[in-house]
Amino acid sequence: MNAKTLATPTLPASTHPAPRSQLRLALDRFGLPLVFILLCLVMAFASEYFMTWRNWMDILRQTSINGILAVGMTYVILTKGIDLSVGSILAFAGLCSALVATQGYGLLAAVSAGMFAGAMLGVVNGFMVANLSIPPFVATLGMLSIARGMTFILNDGSPVTDLPENYLALGIGKIGPVGVPVVIFAVVALIFWMVLRYTTYGRYVYAVGGNEKSARTSGIGVRKVMFSVYVVSGLLAGLAGVVLSARTTSALPQAGTSYELDAIAAVVIGGTSLSGGTGSIVGTLFGALLIGVINNGLNLLGVSSYYQQVAKGLIIVFAVLIDVWRKKKR
Repeated sequence: MNAKTLATPTLPASTHPAPRSQLRLALDRFGLPLVFILLCLVMAFASEYFMTWRNWMDILRQTSINGILAVGMTYVILTKGIDLSVGSILAFAGLCSALVATQGYGLLAAVSAGMFAGAMLGVVNGFMVANLSIPPFVATLGMLSIARGMTFILNDGSPVTDLPENYLALGIGKIGPVGVPVVIFAVVALIFWMVLRYTTYGRYVYAVGGNEKSARTSGIGVRKVMFSVYVVSGLLAGLAGVVLSARTTSALPQAGTSYELDAIAAVVIGGTSLSGGTGSIVGTLFGALLIGVINNGLNLLGVSSYYQQVAKGLIIVFAVLIDVWRKKKR
């Protein structure tokens, strides 16, 4: 080996990701917004009514209920759990809230009653999962049936009507040109996004879902975190129940049927992994909007609701396949 060879410096390996890795990162980050934009463009060409202000307000109003549920569901799925009871909790909380409202106790008491009822059922879910070690699927499936039965028992299976005007404003009122449910959804999404992004509790939620054993070793109260996410889910289901009862001008015992599927779909489509530890409220927001646009677009095109259910199921399966593919690539 000559002196020239010895003098030649060894170049460090490139720290820049390969083009394929960059493309994958870009798709992970911007894939869903691009799909959303492309879908909107397709629908704009398919229907002249799609891009109107009135139609978009309808989309946002319809999305708001599912969006509120999906925000709570995001917290649960981030910890590797699932909450199948949110639709039934929504119905029970909506009925509790409406009963308080019709008794003349005021708007604040009515809203508080609905959210408290939802949170208490979330407490039961959290206790079963975190303290009794019942699998989330089984625990919340049981609560789905219990809460639905309690809803029918509460008012003998009858709806609650004749709701006060100030209560109805939560569902059909407007703040400027924007519906009140849309504003409520936006505030909920912002608050819970900030909690996940900027607080210690948010980091704990990701840590528990990412690796439960490591989180416990690090001194994180895993049971407390798991318990809390079901309370959050129940609380937001209660709020969604209040808004839905105001929007439909009556609290129906059968309200919220299959809403849990829409909420799970929004979260999974938004990129939150069913294996926990990965996901965001922003992704859930786009997932909920995507479902809202699909439902609205198919309605405008006169497609039967039966086909809408098929389309939604296919989208969920496709989103899960993408999640599995990402894990294999990692």
